[in-house]
Amino acid sequence: MEAVVLAGGFGTRLRAAVADVPKPMAPVGGRPFLELLLDYWIGEGVRRAVLAVGYKKEIVRARFGARYRGCEIAYSEEERPLGTGGALLNALPLLNGDGPFLVLNGDTYFAARLDALASFHREHNAEVTMSLFRSADAARYTGVSLDGSMRVTGLGAGAKGELLVNGGVLLFERHALAGHASAHDGLLGLEDGILAAMLKTRAAVFACVFDAPFVDIGVPEDWRAAEKIITEN
Repeated sequence: MEAVVLAGGFGTRLRAAVADVPKPMAPVGGRPFLELLLDYWIGEGVRRAVLAVGYKKEIVRARFGARYRGCEIAYSEEERPLGTGGALLNALPLLNGDGPFLVLNGDTYFAARLDALASFHREHNAEVTMSLFRSADAARYTGVSLDGSMRVTGLGAGAKGELLVNGGVLLFERHALAGHASAHDGLLGLEDGILAAMLKTRAAVFACVFDAPFVDIGVPEDWRAAEKIITEN
């Protein structure tokens, strides 16, 4: 299994607490967050990772080099900000295989199980499978809408009570991105750009719900809580 890790963001919300490294390299328990993220996914079966880097990318390269814990590491470099969707498209030529691959947010940790995700993906003949978690925090998150077959019908859905929220772990078929141009002006988002376009064309975008630990280090208070959440997992 290969993974593209979106690790090129500026981390402006976290800058007040962590100013000298890119956001995925913020220290958690004395180690870079990105190390802990890769540790988990290597344990789940990832054997090759393409790190989509931008801001202070030399720090990431210096830490991981060409191999980390037996996992081959490649780098997709942004010369200018591309957005999460643009970064994904930019990384595609560096993937070796033709089968499904993971897309991971470099600033979130969601302990979804790869075997369960892959099994669900195959059973539903999905082009994309999102991993969701449940949250009652409607002030912070927006939800994902599903039909009875677990097919995604909408993104950014508001609701009262419990929400189903994108956990930043997605399984993609490579052909699902074939219609999206890699050359574009401005920023292209993953959710509001690529996935939104796929939903408009009725692409097979499904979602699997996991009862698993989630943490987003994008804001200082969650970054400070990350060590406890990850350690307990």
